[in-house]
Amino acid sequence: MIWEDYGDLRQEVSEPNRASIYRSLTINISKEMMSYSDFPIPANYPNYMHHSKILDYFRTYAEHFKLTQHIHFQTLVKSVKQMADFSRTGNWEVVVEKRDGEEQKHIFDAVICCSGHYSYPNMPLKDFPGIETFEGKYFHSWDYKGPEDMYGKRVVVIGIGNSGGDIAVETSRVAKQVYMSTRGGAWVIRQVSDNGLPVDMKYNTRFVHILFQLFPINFFNWFGEGKLNAMYDHTMYAIKPTHRLFSKIPVINDDLPLKILSGSVIIKPNVKEINGSTVVFTDGSTVEKVDTIVFATGYNYDFPYLPNNTMYRSGHRLGLYKHVFPPNLEHPTLAIVGFVHALGAIMPQAEMQARWVARVFKGLNKLPSTQTMIKAIEKDTKDIEKNYIVSNQAPLQVDFVSYMDDIAGEIGVRPSLLRLLLTDYSLFKKVLWGPVTAYQYRLMGPGKWDGARRAVFTQFDRMYQALKTRQVKEPEPSVAGRLLIFSLIISAGTASIYYIHVRYPDTIPNLLTKIHMQTSSLM
Repeated sequence: MIWEDYGDLRQEVSEPNRASIYRSLTINISKEMMSYSDFPIPANYPNYMHHSKILDYFRTYAEHFKLTQHIHFQTLVKSVKQMADFSRTGNWEVVVEKRDGEEQKHIFDAVICCSGHYSYPNMPLKDFPGIETFEGKYFHSWDYKGPEDMYGKRVVVIGIGNSGGDIAVETSRVAKQVYMSTRGGAWVIRQVSDNGLPVDMKYNTRFVHILFQLFPINFFNWFGEGKLNAMYDHTMYAIKPTHRLFSKIPVINDDLPLKILSGSVIIKPNVKEINGSTVVFTDGSTVEKVDTIVFATGYNYDFPYLPNNTMYRSGHRLGLYKHVFPPNLEHPTLAIVGFVHALGAIMPQAEMQARWVARVFKGLNKLPSTQTMIKAIEKDTKDIEKNYIVSNQAPLQVDFVSYMDDIAGEIGVRPSLLRLLLTDYSLFKKVLWGPVTAYQYRLMGPGKWDGARRAVFTQFDRMYQALKTRQVKEPEPSVAGRLLIFSLIISAGTASIYYIHVRYPDTIPNLLTKIHMQTSSLM
């Protein structure tokens, strides 16, 4: 049984301890990259969807798979704790509160927590001396619903994450002036990539992932930063960060550079102090007569309904085996799903986690010993701290493809490039060169979906269809272009075989032996 409340995502008042969004919010992940693995988003839906469209998709998904009959809406989970006989049964007592205030107790064989990490706004007021003297209005981005209260005002947005960027852009259309204060800067990428493709469909591919395994990360930092600076020089725009491109998830915003260029948004350094209606920055500059301060300062995470003995800490982060399972329970009947952060949609990652969790709960997959899980967790913590900028608010980052493949390997659904190369070359090309959509993980193994192959082949068709609102004659491909594509395919195939040989040296000989044996048996 699942407790969740779709609610009205456009309501004006934010509810405590629940994620909150603003009315104009459009997701920065394209629809194909956020589709669930066996239920593609309709082709006529826009590639970057308004939150109302996302809600429609979730509802359609739930109705299609007949999930709504198992969901209790408008129900608050107050506590989840082990039963007295947990050592024997692994069962949990869950206390809930209905909308009318009635409390109920239920006993469950297993529990999955899916409350995420965007429910507790981080308001570090102690870091802003004089905030108590501020004469205007200040609030966290969590409470922002729209720019109506910003007309003709002077606004300071503190923080340059995705929410901060969106709010600065939107309010700049009505405000007298918007200032964006950033402590460390940010790399800003566009949703609209080369040739107008969604950026994630163009670059979040298995081939690009293989290249990342073969070449030093500094090469990609240099190359990627150069490509971004060619669009708008981050130094000239005063947004150049102190970290390298792939050390932190970038800001995705097509409009922010234009707003900076037009002067609608002025970038400032960190706030030093606040004196009445004057904001003083660390470079000594000031902005007077400020009416509104928006704290786009991120979120804290917590699981207040869980007992403390279920939590294992590792450095800055909550220690979970493969970001899912607490390592210190006698029975693997508690899982955390969706508590991960990558340059990619949370939907396919959470779905992959849930598929693995279901198999563990059913006894089809076994977890290693507590000691082995803790050792793996500590290694993950060191790897995260080595590869990414880590803070108390952001200790969850993973590489999207590596993580998806890792969990898929636990289930037995990771696509085999070598097998596809030898048995289904057309599909091999789509899996290697195309975006790493969730459909790839329904091609083989447990939970195989018969429509997965077609979904992979038609993912760009669905992307294009939403744009075909006016008929335009398609250009004919040139011979030179075909030759270039053919040479790239040969190069990609060679690189893939080399990658597999380096990472899994026994795979190719074993597969060739099996093929030889099967061929011999047919002769």
